[in-house]
Parts: sequence; C-alpha cells; structure tokens
Amino acid sequence: MKELSLNILDIAQNSIKANASLLEILLEETNETLRITITDNGCGMTPEILARVTDPFCTTRTTRKVGMGLPLFKMEAEQTGGNLEISSKSIADYPDSHGTKVSALFFKKHIDFTPLGDVISTVITIIQGSCDKTELIYRHIYPETGLDVKLDTRILKETLGNEVPLSEPEVLQWITEFLKENYNTNHESEENKR
Repeated sequence: MKELSLNILDIAQNSIKANASLLEILLEETNETLRITITDNGCGMTPEILARVTDPFCTTRTTRKVGMGLPLFKMEAEQTGGNLEISSKSIADYPDSHGTKVSALFFKKHIDFTPLGDVISTVITIIQGSCDKTELIYRHIYPETGLDVKLDTRILKETLGNEVPLSEPEVLQWITEFLKENYNTNHESEENKR
C-alpha cells in the first residue's frame, strides 16, 4: 500500500467485522521509529488461523481466496528492519478476554519506509463506518516533538448525547477539524521551541 494509514484502515475493518465493540489505535513515534499498535476485543482468532494469518493465501473471507492486508503490513515493517507481532485469543477459548492485537515496528530512516499518510481520513472513515457498534480510541504520541493527539468516541458520544450520531456529516467535519487542530497545535508548539 502507498500509505500506512491504509493498512491501519484495513486492519480496523477486520476488527469491526470481528464484532469488536472497542478498537484502539496507538501510534508511538520517535525520530527513528514508528510503532503502530491496533487492539480490539473482537472474536479473535484460533491458534490455527493465527499461525497462518500472515500467509497471503490464508483468508477467512469468502469474497476472495487471498488475504493481503496483514502479509503486506508485515512486509512493509520488515523491509525497514522492523517487525510485526500478532497475538489473539478466540472467543471460543477465552469468552471473557478475547480479541486481537497487531503491533508493527518501522524504522523511519530506511529507504523503504512507507509514509504514514492521511491518518485523519482513516480515523474519520473508521468512525463513519462503525460508530453504531464499535467505539474507537485513537492516540498518536511523539514525545520528542511533544505531539500527543487523542480521540475517544465514547467521550464524544457522552458529550453529544444519544440524539446526534457521530456519522452525521457535521459531526464528522467537527472531528476532522478537531484532529487537524490538535496536530497543528502540537506542530506549532514544537516550532516555537526552536
């Protein structure tokens, strides 16, 4: 994929299809590295599926015979010298603590590093497509620059009440502006320090 944000969207869609009621996306960035961690409380994977999930010829989808999302994500991490770690507990084996965690480490200065891309649009797309059944916690931290952007749809829903769905165009526009402002404020703070 041309942007890591598209990988994030693909994995998030898998979480939503796995009936996750909570999806957490954490981006931890330094001048050297980017770690993307996506955690959900969906139905999880059996040990058999987990062992084969990074094989492009393994998929649980019925619409196509190959699954390229996680294999590509793994390749993109490894081509920078990083790695991909996946852990999962199936609902059948762990009825009270099921879900999946995907964590990828990228070395940003490597020539093959794929840019993060438009992560704000990714967050908006996730909210638009899943706000009725999946809560989203998004956080992007970059301690060296002071960046700390946070969004929690549970808090937004509490503030708006049940009358206004997050998928309303005006709400999505507000969330977009909120995220842009937070990214810009953090960036401007760093510029002022120089």
